Amino acid sequence: MQALNVEVLSVSVDSVHSHKVWQEAELSKMVEGGVPYPMLSDQGGKIGSLYKVYDAEAGVNVRGRFLIDPDGVIQAMEVLTPPVGRNDAELFRQIKAYQLQRETGEVIPAGWQPGRATLKPSPKLAGRVWEIWKPEV
Repeated sequence: MQALNVEVLSVSVDSVHSHKVWQEAELSKMVEGGVPYPMLSDQGGKIGSLYKVYDAEAGVNVRGRFLIDPDGVIQAMEVLTPPVGRNDAELFRQIKAYQLQRETGEVIPAGWQPGRATLKPSPKLAGRVWEIWKPEV
């Protein structure tokens, strides 16, 4: 994620040993060299509890991802139950959108993709967004 100038951390209740085995036995076969970011152990679910993803009854953190800006503010989050995986393309799109918004102050419309139009906030825009932005269906 260096190309996007972001830091990625993975957190689960699994032990450091479990992460090592998972990295060597599985992840390194899915991603060349394994995942290139730290895998943190949250045994006991303290971090998961802070982010409201810890299931104390099951003793696990449910799948969640959080985009946290340079000021430490959560800008986006997604929590999924185990049967459905996450979408990396959407994660990258959101990172680029938040970075562009932070840089320009412009509003990034729904479904925006890099290179497409953004919206410049202005009272003149009210009732006229349709002239600038047409979502792809």
